[in-house]
Amino acid sequence: MITFAKLPGLFMLRLGFALMLPVAYLSASAAPSYPQPLAGADRSLTLRSDIQEADAKTGIVTARGNVQIDYPARQIQATAAQAQYFSRERRIVLSGDVYVLQQGNSLRGETITYLIDEGRFIAVPKSSRQVESIYLVPEQNASAPGAQPKPAIPSF
Repeated sequence: MITFAKLPGLFMLRLGFALMLPVAYLSASAAPSYPQPLAGADRSLTLRSDIQEADAKTGIVTARGNVQIDYPARQIQATAAQAQYFSRERRIVLSGDVYVLQQGNSLRGETITYLIDEGRFIAVPKSSRQVESIYLVPEQNASAPGAQPKPAIPSF
């Protein structure tokens, strides 16, 4: 691993308080299942932590200690002890008491992997524990008697 202090100044700027990671926006023709960003929405992912390292050869960014992630384009906020961004595989692996909040729905686990292109989370609990998800369930439309509500599919 190469620490930020050892990276050449032209390759990457050391921000100290945040590392901005580019996240590509999929074309509208791909018809993904996750919510699309609003027009003009910020497509950056902000990563804050006590320590961050980047390996230019592998394309892996590792953040350790009080990790906070903010991804406004997909309305995701997360906290963890450690996060690794695998830029080539386009996935983020959060570990250590992970909490993810997206559009009011929450997910807790020991390790949570976020597959960026699929907009999908995979959660694993501590041994002999469970993963916890809390979903907002919309109220049934009372104005139309007998109407069946559309099922709400959470982003997780």
